[in-house]
Amino acid sequence: MAEEIARNAHRASTVLKTLSDEQRSTALYKIRDALIKSKDEILKANRIDMEEATKNKLSQSLIKRLDLSINGKFDSMCDGIVDVAHLEDPLNRCTLATQLDDGLELYRLTCPVGVLLIIFESRPEVIANITALAIKSGNAAILKGGKESLHTFKAMSEIINRVLDVSTDVPANSIQLISTRGEVSDLLKQDLYIDLVIPRGSNELVRNIKENTKIPVLGHADGICSIYMDKDLDLEKACRIVVDAKTNYPAGCNAVETLLIDENLSVDLQTQILKALLDANVTLHIVPELLSEIDPHLKESYPSQLVTATEKDFDKEFLSFDIAVKKVNGVRDAIEHINSHSSKHTDAIVTENEATADVFLKGIDSSGVYWNCSTRFADGFRYGFGTEVGISTNKIHSRGPVGLEGLVCYYYQMRGSGQVVGDYLGGGGTRVFKHVSMDPSNVKL
Repeated sequence: MAEEIARNAHRASTVLKTLSDEQRSTALYKIRDALIKSKDEILKANRIDMEEATKNKLSQSLIKRLDLSINGKFDSMCDGIVDVAHLEDPLNRCTLATQLDDGLELYRLTCPVGVLLIIFESRPEVIANITALAIKSGNAAILKGGKESLHTFKAMSEIINRVLDVSTDVPANSIQLISTRGEVSDLLKQDLYIDLVIPRGSNELVRNIKENTKIPVLGHADGICSIYMDKDLDLEKACRIVVDAKTNYPAGCNAVETLLIDENLSVDLQTQILKALLDANVTLHIVPELLSEIDPHLKESYPSQLVTATEKDFDKEFLSFDIAVKKVNGVRDAIEHINSHSSKHTDAIVTENEATADVFLKGIDSSGVYWNCSTRFADGFRYGFGTEVGISTNKIHSRGPVGLEGLVCYYYQMRGSGQVVGDYLGGGGTRVFKHVSMDPSNVKL
């Protein structure tokens, strides 16, 4: 069964990549329209998943991720499909052109990765996001949602499959949606047909997948993001940034989990930054030496929100209104701490000192490094990618929010007029290669 699913996806991918951008984009408009038309049906299914999640006492962060009705999430999901449709065609773009000899030219062109296996938990909007990105980039995709979003998953998958089968030029099996864990285990063995696995979910999910497949895996296990408050910061910026990064959506992988404070920052400014978080109902897990220095008035006013941090708190993704706090001795100490504890997702510095910021930006080993802005900006939509298939902390292929660009690779195309290697030096002949670079932007193929 798994081999058949993977083989069918591979066959579909060989056709899908030959469709024009107009054909692929038109399919996305039709999917968006069908989802909007079926909004009530989808949200009804989503409420069933929410009720079961609450009944089964799943974590609040997971339940929040599951909910399609909050903060205009459903409408944003549909808008994201159109945003992807509007993006420039990522396929067949020439990125290198070289004249090897008269009548012999080499081109490097973008092409789809091939077949994607995407496994995700909680977030049902991922179905729409990845369907849009896969079709636009010419990739076939096999999607497996978590059991906690099963009803929403089924409702949306039926709509998407119906649209693709009846109303578009996208070949059958370009998007396949599976629902059992057993199928996933078998699919992870299909390295002959599946080109890339993209897990979206818990640390446990990602690590389990990486340990059980030979297929390349793109993703991140944790979102342990840090913000460093430098001694030369602007107080208003500091408070706004850290409160937003922690409270805007604490269940997100780009929410800040660790606050590092320069020990040379004035006590008054330290107190005001901490108070801003306390006023936002954040619980501060503070190392003992700093907790002992906290203004007594803060301890009296927020007795339950000031707790002693453990070393494990600095390797933890809270996904809640909690943050670990400690002092560091300047920017290089902050860099050392972050590079030792970070999950290489997104980290930020707040400072008005450009030289200090430059050291931080160059020294942090993460996929996103920010200066004077919230870590919550680490998102494909906010980057202008339309949406994202996930966030990668890998150091090969793609890094950070992965949009269309991360779902294409390239191949070399050569166009000749009868040449053979035996004509050239090194192959037995006397001809010499010219190797003349051409402007790829002027190439018309």
